[in-house]
Amino acid sequence: MTGTLINVGAVLGGTLLGWLVGARLPVGLQQRVLAGLGLVTLVVGVDLALAWRDTSPLYVLGGVLLGGLVGEALGIEARLARLGDRIQERTSRGSDDAANPSRVSEAFFTASLLFCVGPLAVVGAIQDGLTGDIEALATKSLLDGFAAIALAASLGWGVALSAVSVLIYQGAITLGAGALEGVLTEGSDALNALTSAGGVLIIGIALKLLDVKDVKVGNFLPALVFAPLLVGIATLFD
Repeated sequence: MTGTLINVGAVLGGTLLGWLVGARLPVGLQQRVLAGLGLVTLVVGVDLALAWRDTSPLYVLGGVLLGGLVGEALGIEARLARLGDRIQERTSRGSDDAANPSRVSEAFFTASLLFCVGPLAVVGAIQDGLTGDIEALATKSLLDGFAAIALAASLGWGVALSAVSVLIYQGAITLGAGALEGVLTEGSDALNALTSAGGVLIIGIALKLLDVKDVKVGNFLPALVFAPLLVGIATLFD
């Protein structure tokens, strides 16, 4: 768990620094930072989504479509928004932030996806659990720390809540590394499908950050389960 704990610390430290800096930026600069963040997020999403070139795009397409249907039925996006609203209401105590309660859930969800989707999160956590090698997660921690600065400067302190997502997600993979070693290995179809589906979701986040369209990315979260699951099902018929 050492690598994950370092990652959590980097996210919290980056959030604190970004929040302190962002609060001092004029509104115009905050908007430019948010636009720049949206553009970079779009590039990251496209880069991850193209992992489907190393597997079948049908796994990703099927995972996203099935995930969207299940997520819509469960109302995941609305539940996340309500959770963010409650957190913001309890912490704002009548401050100006109460006028924008959804910003907390947006910050939490955006940061959680960026920090938890990708091969470094999975492979690094497995390496940490099997051999104690934290090099991959240490590299990821550095990248996440800088990303947290930019996110917090634009979206606020809600980015810090994503540290919980990192702790649970990577911690669970580390603790269950033995069971996942033969499934989510680097370069495997299952990991490529998971990474690509996550990239598609991150593209959706970028569209929202850029005020292009709100595609309710939260309702597509089950795609992260369905995409690698479809790979597993397909292997049963090989």
